[in-house]
Amino acid sequence: MKRIGVVDTTFARFDMAKSAVSRLKEMGTGFRIIRRTVPGIKDLPVECKILIEEEKCDIVMALGMPGGKEIDRMCAHEASTGIIRAQLMTNTHIIEVFVHEDEASDENILGELARSRSADHAENVYWLLFDRKRLEKRAGTGRRQGYGSVGAIGG
Repeated sequence: MKRIGVVDTTFARFDMAKSAVSRLKEMGTGFRIIRRTVPGIKDLPVECKILIEEEKCDIVMALGMPGGKEIDRMCAHEASTGIIRAQLMTNTHIIEVFVHEDEASDENILGELARSRSADHAENVYWLLFDRKRLEKRAGTGRRQGYGSVGAIGG
């Protein structure tokens, strides 16, 4: 049975993991979800690495909601760099799902963005584990997670 790690933060203003877990459960069976919560976005890389090395997760989702200030963007970049390093150290996909607070001025829209982006990336996680050909069929189609897809361009 495959193991999917899902890590979120207490700093986020929306329960992104709940949306991701819900979508994963809609997708099918054959996996176990291991959820962890850490205080902030810079804590995500190490928890992802722990899930991979100690909990033997086959893939991990790292969910975070950085604030809208410059310092928050810097922290998100540092967390992203750490997540990339954890992937390379473990040869395991860690799907980074960040929703920046300044992506929407309205809290309802921001909440919907967090919900849909988390759920959309949960589908990517599922396909990476169980049907990579499905992702291959979507190559070059301009798909976006959380916002409407933009479509393919000529060629």
